[in-house]
Amino acid sequence: MEVYKGWIRRNKGFVRQLDSLVNNLTWFLPDEFAESEIVPEAVSSLVGMITTVNEYIIETTPTEVHTRCAVSSSIPLSLCLTLLKDLETSIEVVAEQLYGEKNKWNLIAISEAVKVCIRLVIFRKTGYKMLLQGGETENAENDSDSSCSQEMKRRIDKPTGNEESGTTKTLHLQNSENLEGRAISALSSFGKNASMQQPQAIMEPPIKLVERPSLWTFLSEKGVPGGFFVTGEVLFIIRPLVYVLLMRKYGTRSWFPWCVSLAVDLIGNSIVSVALMCQHSGKNQQLQYCDSEKDELKRRRMLWALYLMRDPLFTKYTRRKLESTQRLVQTVPILGFVAEKLIEILIGVQTRFTYTSGS
Repeated sequence: MEVYKGWIRRNKGFVRQLDSLVNNLTWFLPDEFAESEIVPEAVSSLVGMITTVNEYIIETTPTEVHTRCAVSSSIPLSLCLTLLKDLETSIEVVAEQLYGEKNKWNLIAISEAVKVCIRLVIFRKTGYKMLLQGGETENAENDSDSSCSQEMKRRIDKPTGNEESGTTKTLHLQNSENLEGRAISALSSFGKNASMQQPQAIMEPPIKLVERPSLWTFLSEKGVPGGFFVTGEVLFIIRPLVYVLLMRKYGTRSWFPWCVSLAVDLIGNSIVSVALMCQHSGKNQQLQYCDSEKDELKRRRMLWALYLMRDPLFTKYTRRKLESTQRLVQTVPILGFVAEKLIEILIGVQTRFTYTSGS
C-alpha cells in the first residue's frame, strides 16, 4: 500500500488526468450493458471510489509542517463517508432489481442510517463544528491547525544565534576593555554556539494534543446559541434518514414525506441562522462562524432546489412545466435539441432517490 501511495503522490498530475478520463469514458459503455442498470452503475461507482481514494492520498501528502505538528486521525471517517456516497446509487439499483420498487427502501434506509452514524461521530470528533459538504470536507478551522501554525510562526520569528539584541551589544562595548567584559563576552558566545549546535532541543517543544470538549462542556461554554447550533446540525444530519423512512412507509405519491423533509430543513436552517444572528448582535462572542461555514449555509439553502425534483411535486408540477417548455422551443433548431436532451436527463435523474436526496 505504501508503494502505491508513493507512486500516486509522485505522479499526481497524471493520476488526476487519468481519473478524469476514465470517469468520462463511463458515459460510453458498450450497448450490451444498456439493458442492465446494475453493470453501468457498478462500474461508475467503482471508478468513483478509486478516484476518491487517489484524491485522498494526494491531499494527505506529508509536508514538513504536517510531519512536525499534525496528528492525523487513525480512522478517516470523511473518506468512508465519501466512498459510501459513491456506492449508494449502485445499492439502490441492486435493491430495486432484487427486491422491487417497494422493498428497495429497506436497503436505502440502512445506507442512510450508516451515513447518519458516521456524521454524528465526525460531529463529535471535531468538537461540534459545522459539517462541511456533509462531513466529506474537513473543517479547517480547528485548534490543532491554528496552534501548529502559531508555533511555526514563533519559530520563524524567533531570533537566531547570529543575531544580537541592542542590550547585548551595549554590554559588549562597555566591557570589552577589561578582563571581566571579555569573560562575559566569551560566555555569551559559548551559549550562542551551544544553541546553534543543538537546535532541536530548543526549537522542538513537545506537541500538545488538543482535547475535544464534551457536549455538556460545549453547551455550557457557548450558551443558548450553542444549543441552537447543535440542534440545527443534528436536524441537518438526520433529515435524509427521516425522509427515507417516511418514503418507505407512505410511498412516493404521498405529500407527507415531502412536507416533513422540507419542514425539517427549514427549521434546522432557521435555528442555525438564529445562532449566527446572535454572533452578529454580540450576545455570544464565543460562537464564531468562519467563511467556509457561512458558505456551507449557502450551499445547504441551494440544495432546497432539489425539492422541485422530488415526487410528488415533480410528477404533478415540475415535469409538466418542463414538457410544456420543450414544446415551445422544439421548433428552434439547436435550442429545441438541447432542451429535449436536458429534460430527458432530468427525468432520468429524478427516478433515482440518491441523485435527488441531497444527502
